[in-house]
Amino acid sequence: MSVETKRVAAIDCGTNSVRLLIADISGDDLTDVERRMEIVRLGQDVDRTGRLAPEALERTFTAMRGYAKLIREHSLDGPVPVRVVATSATRDAANRADFVSGVRDIFGVEPEVVTGDEEARLSFTGATRGLAGSAAETPFLVVDIGGGSTEFVVGSRSVEGALSVDIGCVRLTERHLHDDPPAAGDVEAAVADIEAAMDRVEESVPVRTARTLVGLAGSVTTVAGIALGLPAYDPARIHHSRIPAERVHEVSARLLAMTHDERAAIPVMHPGRVDVIGAGALILDRIVRRYGFSEVVVSEHDILDGIAWSLA
Repeated sequence: MSVETKRVAAIDCGTNSVRLLIADISGDDLTDVERRMEIVRLGQDVDRTGRLAPEALERTFTAMRGYAKLIREHSLDGPVPVRVVATSATRDAANRADFVSGVRDIFGVEPEVVTGDEEARLSFTGATRGLAGSAAETPFLVVDIGGGSTEFVVGSRSVEGALSVDIGCVRLTERHLHDDPPAAGDVEAAVADIEAAMDRVEESVPVRTARTLVGLAGSVTTVAGIALGLPAYDPARIHHSRIPAERVHEVSARLLAMTHDERAAIPVMHPGRVDVIGAGALILDRIVRRYGFSEVVVSEHDILDGIAWSLA
C-alpha cells in the first residue's frame, strides 16, 4: 500500500529570525520543498522595553507576506496546512496582541505563542528524528540557541526533561556586549548570566546523563561553518558535522576578539548575525565546557522541522 504524501507549511518566528519550511511528509520521510530564513530582529529592545517595536513588527510582517505568497504558489489540491509558532520575544512582549492580529491577517491562522517547554519539545523532535539509527549515543542533550532564549532538552526516543532559559544571542548582546569588540568585563558578565541559567537547568533537567550534544540554530551552524573553514555557507556540509570541543573554544574566542567588519568578512556569516554571533558562540562554548563534551553534533533540522512533523 502506498503511503500518502502530505504537504505542510511551518513558520518559526523567533527573536532574531522568521523562517519558513514547506515540506512533503510521507511516512517517516520529510522532504524540503522550500526552506527560507529572513533576519527580522523581532526582539529588538524587548529585553529593555518589554514591547515589540513597530518597525520590528513591520519587518516581520513583510517577510511573512512573502512566505504566504510562496505557500499559495506551492499548494497542491487544496490549501496547505499552516502552523505558525512564535517563541521568546513574543512571550515577553506586553503588546503581543499586535503580533497575533498581524499574523492572523496574513496567514488566516492564529499564531501559537508557545511555552518554553513546548518550544523545547518541538526542537527535540526536529533535531533527533534524523539521528535515529546513527552512531550517536543516547541520551541526547539538544540545545537550541535562539535570539532571546536557549532550550535545553534531554532524551533518547522521547523527552526526559526540558527547560527554556532567557539567554540568547540577541538578549545577551543587548544586555552586555556593547563595545566592538566587547570588553573583557562585559564578556565576564555575559558568562555569569549563562552560568546562572545553566544552574537553573540542572535543577530540573538531567543534563549530566547525556552522551551526545546536539546543537541547533544559526549561532551553532555559523560556528560550525567557521570551524570547517567553508568558503560559503553550505547546509549539506554543516548538517550532522561533528565539531571538536577545542574548535568550538577557538572559534568562540576568535569571534569575541574581532571587530564588526572582521566578523562580516567571514564567508559563512549571514549579515543579520554579524552583531550577535559572539554571544551565540559564547553560549555554545560555555555549554561544551560545563558538561565536558568532546564535540558537538550540528543539526540544520530544528524546531522548524518539529513544527512540520506536528502537522503530519
